[in-house]
Amino acid sequence: MGVPPPGRSRERGKVGAVAPREHGRVTSPQAWRRRRRTVHPGAWWVWSLSLGVAASRTSNPLLLALLVAVTGYVVAACRTPGPWSRSYGAFARLALAVLVVRLAFTVVLGSPVPGSHTLVTLPEVPLPHWAQGIRLGGRVSAEGLVFSLYDGLRIAALLICVGAANALAPPARLLKSLPGALYEMGVAVVVALTFAPHLIADAQRLRAARRLRGRPDSGVRGLLQVGLPVLEGALERSVALAAAMDARGYGRSADVPDRVRRTTAALTLGGLLGVCAGTYGLLTAEGGGYGLPVLLAGVGAALAGLRLGGRRSLRTRYRPDPWDARAWLVSGAGAAVAGLLTLAGARDPDALRPGVVPLVAPALPLWPAAAVLLGLLPALIVPKDPKEEPS
Repeated sequence: MGVPPPGRSRERGKVGAVAPREHGRVTSPQAWRRRRRTVHPGAWWVWSLSLGVAASRTSNPLLLALLVAVTGYVVAACRTPGPWSRSYGAFARLALAVLVVRLAFTVVLGSPVPGSHTLVTLPEVPLPHWAQGIRLGGRVSAEGLVFSLYDGLRIAALLICVGAANALAPPARLLKSLPGALYEMGVAVVVALTFAPHLIADAQRLRAARRLRGRPDSGVRGLLQVGLPVLEGALERSVALAAAMDARGYGRSADVPDRVRRTTAALTLGGLLGVCAGTYGLLTAEGGGYGLPVLLAGVGAALAGLRLGGRRSLRTRYRPDPWDARAWLVSGAGAAVAGLLTLAGARDPDALRPGVVPLVAPALPLWPAAAVLLGLLPALIVPKDPKEEPS
């Protein structure tokens, strides 16, 4: 039986039916079509960070719990199988640890919130005169503990939103979608992410080899005997990778006029400063009026600078992720939640930031809760495909 000519598939028996290759392996056309149906990773990051902005605008524990539930449901419905999809659980455990530490600091160091309901009185440690305003131990009030609980829940919700972004957007696809101006940074991050698993595999292989030879693989001596070969292998691998990248044209840049280069630097730097100032304004109660306009202006200037800076990069994209209508819907759902929670905080701040003096149970505001439920839109338009392969 003869070998079929190039471009001809033995199974289909027609020209042009060669299965696409991805990451060095052949993938089926069905898997490639399923990947084409996935959402742009940047849209997931916009959705997650927008929910984080919404969490920063409120300290109501009911709204924060609703935000966490929304992120958990969307992650369970839309994430694809892969090592990155388990990051949501890791961030949830980190958020729980942050909450516990926040409450522990309140119990040990006290709280600035005055309270009349004493829960427990700890032995107080006397401190020198230069540590005025700080105390160790003493009275622990219910009001101070509840205030710390509200504040810790807000920080925990922010961490969980970041974990949702990591679980929904594969890092490799996100780095591939970076603009041309950030091309060098993306290559550096990809190389770092690639080298870390190799270092772990080399260390495990060397420790197993030492155990088979009856030599110690723990302690200071074992660490030196394993660490030096791992370091030597990493240096050799980096030199080989640098030579291969140089042979393939990495780092080449186009000739750009000085005027365009200066304009790019001014737009990018000014845009980033505007983003920082606008974000600070959104996160503070006093800057709610100017925060959103400054943030939008900074984002526009930064995008213009990145687009101009992309002219320096002479590269093409292999199977780029399209920013389609679903990406607009996903990012728009998150932006709508952030905008409506910001508007609700300006109109009715007591509902989104309940007080603790006097100590009363928080109430769930209806239309801010309905605004948070808009974050469930990605679960409806991007259903999880159980047959989808990891990208």
